[in-house]
Amino acid sequence: MDYNSFLKRDYKSLGEPLYRRSRFRWSRLHLLLLAAATLVAGTLLTLASREAEATRAQAVTASPARITLPLPVNVGPEDTTAAAPVPDTAPRWQNVRVRRGDTLSAIFSRLGLPQGELQRVLAAGGDAAGLRRLRPGQTIRVRAEAGRLLALVHERGPLESLRVHREGDGFTARLVQRELERRITYSAGTIENSLFESATAAGLSQNLVMELAGIFGWDIDFALDIRRGDRFRVIYEEQYLDGRKVGEGPILVAEFVNQGRRFHAVRYTDPEGRTDYYTPEGLSMRKAFLRTPVDFTRIASRFGRRRHPILNRMRVHKGVDYAARRGTPVKAAGDGRVIFRGRKGGYGRTIIIQHGGRYSTLYAHLSGYRRGLRVGRRVKQGQVIGYVGSSGLATGPHLHYEFRVNGVHRNPLTVKLPNARPIARRFRDDFLLHARRLMAQLDAHGPTRVARAP
Repeated sequence: MDYNSFLKRDYKSLGEPLYRRSRFRWSRLHLLLLAAATLVAGTLLTLASREAEATRAQAVTASPARITLPLPVNVGPEDTTAAAPVPDTAPRWQNVRVRRGDTLSAIFSRLGLPQGELQRVLAAGGDAAGLRRLRPGQTIRVRAEAGRLLALVHERGPLESLRVHREGDGFTARLVQRELERRITYSAGTIENSLFESATAAGLSQNLVMELAGIFGWDIDFALDIRRGDRFRVIYEEQYLDGRKVGEGPILVAEFVNQGRRFHAVRYTDPEGRTDYYTPEGLSMRKAFLRTPVDFTRIASRFGRRRHPILNRMRVHKGVDYAARRGTPVKAAGDGRVIFRGRKGGYGRTIIIQHGGRYSTLYAHLSGYRRGLRVGRRVKQGQVIGYVGSSGLATGPHLHYEFRVNGVHRNPLTVKLPNARPIARRFRDDFLLHARRLMAQLDAHGPTRVARAP
């Protein structure tokens, strides 16, 4: 029987005896075939393994820097020492927050440092004496080892710190001051409701708004003269520390347009260290007199003829009545000498100040005087001289203020006030160069942008 016939044969049709004999011979054939297949598969796997090993060897040769090799199993004593972690035995810094009533002695006791170390620190002299005056909230950083002080840092503030370091058996102290980064900032706006709201919407802080009003306060009455549509432009400094804003510097140059009148102010520090605001031409922004010598809520009565609220008859009102809360400070309108202090008929408690030969001012209906104020005493512009009251013929607390020129009463709200001293002649050229530079920076920002109150 040929091989093909053998494969096609139906063993079950031949009967049971023949089937059993032929299945025995077929099983032996299967074993032979299985052995042959195993031999072939083993040969193929061996060849594939050798080819893969050769490929890896070529990759290692081509780019050895990108291969990570396992550590050897048998590591010598030297390798074991090198791989072991090194314990951190260096002395660490300790931060201490100064509490109310704290002293350096108390802090040393809490840290377990002997008082002898404290005495040696204070003996460093100079700036180290400041350690005797600690303020709550300050930070002290201490580095010590086994009860022996190595270094101390007293953080007095964000810009100043005292650093103490050991040198032998003593210490040296050094004051370190950091410099603020100053950035120039521009802001502008148009008044819609009030100066404060519009300036805040334009990015100015409350302090800068007050500074702006103070600069132009001699020319503009910010309680009475401000109108919708007035405009302002400002260049000022912002202060940064480590990329974070920490404060604001002064206004460098400003413009204010009030009812069509345009005012400019330039900040200038002369070589002698005097700082003030001037017009671009060098005239002082300050006037010899304040326009209003009190922070008032409203004008109760203006200059001119009126019916007296108590006497009930027409008479000339020779000053301006500023309504304010009782006790509000009253300031001297200008430099001068007190020539009267006391009660004066219907004026009640009154102060009169003489300013040079031509000018005098009167302050009436006061509730009291500043302590120590006497006739003959000299006062400075803006110095508190008394307090708002309702003494004399008055229906309520207010300040009655009079302004006289050569003895003649003038309207304090409209009188042309004399300027303070202009820029000194010897600094004029330097100032004009400085003013032109700042005005050019202001004009470089173009027209005023409108900042609407929220």
